[in-house]
Amino acid sequence: MPQHSAPPRPSSSARRRRLATGCAALAASLALAACGTANGALRPEPGTTTAAPSSPTGPVPTAPASPSAPPPSGPPSPGSSASVPPPSGPPVSGSAPATPPVTSPPTRTPAPKPTTPRPPTARPTTPPAPAPSPTTTAPRTPAPPAPSAGVSTAIVSSTASGGRTVALTFDDGPGPATGQVLDLLAQYNAKATFCLVGKQAAADPATVRRIVAAGHRLCDHSVDHPQPFAALPHDRAVRQIADAETMIVRAGGPGSTVGWFRAPGGAFTEDNRRIAADNGLRPLGWSVDPRDWSRPGTAAIVSAVRTGLRPGGVVLLHDGGGDRSQTVAALRQLLPWLVVQGYRFDVPAS
Repeated sequence: MPQHSAPPRPSSSARRRRLATGCAALAASLALAACGTANGALRPEPGTTTAAPSSPTGPVPTAPASPSAPPPSGPPSPGSSASVPPPSGPPVSGSAPATPPVTSPPTRTPAPKPTTPRPPTARPTTPPAPAPSPTTTAPRTPAPPAPSAGVSTAIVSSTASGGRTVALTFDDGPGPATGQVLDLLAQYNAKATFCLVGKQAAADPATVRRIVAAGHRLCDHSVDHPQPFAALPHDRAVRQIADAETMIVRAGGPGSTVGWFRAPGGAFTEDNRRIAADNGLRPLGWSVDPRDWSRPGTAAIVSAVRTGLRPGGVVLLHDGGGDRSQTVAALRQLLPWLVVQGYRFDVPAS
């Protein structure tokens, strides 16, 4: 191999010159860094990263060391970069100390959480109402009185059972003759219906209880028998019918009920029939009227009943409202005759 000779070492004066030149460059570099830091020219923006300067190529001149700094040992290698150590000791007067760059951590925005889309809520839809079709209004026919609580407003004039039956009814009591009538009915085991006046029932509750105890039926005949009953205003008719029923039931005691209403003088109207039905009372008429209230004589009373009676008929008699001796005498003849004719005693239809 060829032999290489070592390069000639520079003289001591040349080394001193290089050292002085490097120290001067180092001092200038440090002064520039201090000045830029003090003025904020070299301070990095928050949140940025300062890139390190690339190393210069070739030999870097170095500033001469301060008198207190020891000289470097040996010359630097040609073509290599000289690293400059940071200055030590107190800062130079008039300059701010160098502040290391502050790097803010990058701000992270949290990613939105995945959400499951909800299906749209189905809203009920109301179909449009059909357009009304033209109609023709027919003329209205006045309706008959409507029954209340299942009670008809039609006037009763027949027995409940029909056939060869008879319903004996007695009005205007209780009176002085009511006891005698009850005695006669008991002899023939006959059942009758008593249409009582409210005030008279309240005045003689013992007789009313006797009627109920014997199995006879009760009928409402108004509070005090006003006439003409058909001329009464609605409110007064209501009181006459409703109050009389209360009086009769109170006089009859427990278990007593009223099933019919007979208008005084038979003066029925659409209004008072409806009032009666509203109170649960069936309007009660008759099919045979011997006009015993006028005292035509016992024979006339008996003849009128025998002539006018038909099976299922309702006979109108009186046990109150005056002297009823003719009615009692006529009843003594009629009861055995009815039995012989095969009539059974019944109550009015309800």
